[in-house]
Amino acid sequence: MVYDIAAVPPVDLTTFRLRLRGAVAEPVDLSWAAIAALPHERVVRDFHCVTTWSVRSVAWEGILTSELIKLVRPDADVRWVLARGRDGYTTSVPYDGFSHPDSLVAVRMNDEILPPEHGFPLRLVIPSLYAWKSAKYLDAIEFRRDLSRGFWENRGYHDRGDPWPRSASTSAQREERRQRDRRLRSPLHSRGLEDVESTACSGMARVDARCRPVPRRPPPES
Repeated sequence: MVYDIAAVPPVDLTTFRLRLRGAVAEPVDLSWAAIAALPHERVVRDFHCVTTWSVRSVAWEGILTSELIKLVRPDADVRWVLARGRDGYTTSVPYDGFSHPDSLVAVRMNDEILPPEHGFPLRLVIPSLYAWKSAKYLDAIEFRRDLSRGFWENRGYHDRGDPWPRSASTSAQREERRQRDRRLRSPLHSRGLEDVESTACSGMARVDARCRPVPRRPPPES
């Protein structure tokens, strides 16, 4: 089963543009030809859903976010990225997650062209964070100094979405973790996959019919 927040408009690759905007030195609109001309890399990582299942070793191919950062040159005080999909979905991504060496804008998945239900033609993939941060149908990335919450963040989901939170060392951090855990035990979360990560993790059920809770393994050290 695949869930989206709204109908996905058709896409014409001859007119498609990926818009890179916000607090940057060089705003850019990338055509499909320009996207194809950028260096592409392959990243194989586990894919973690906040609803407690994972898919092991998903292969993504596309443009590393580090290449996009080189193009636009974000301001030194950028802390967040807001990703937008053609279906109206948005998600806020911490800049250190967006700029992580494993993060990319994918055009292929498991050695095939990105399937429509998984975000064709472009999907933001942030393996170091929970899957709802990996926005499908990507057509805009906004670099921001401040936090502008996305679709699920506005409904109580954690702003960071880290599957591997480090031990809190201060009372403020411990309280933040308690608030996060309370959100993830909320009725919104307990209704299940239909109501969670609509444009991201639920679609992975078609990748591997064995999708179910599995022991998670930490990402490789970077």
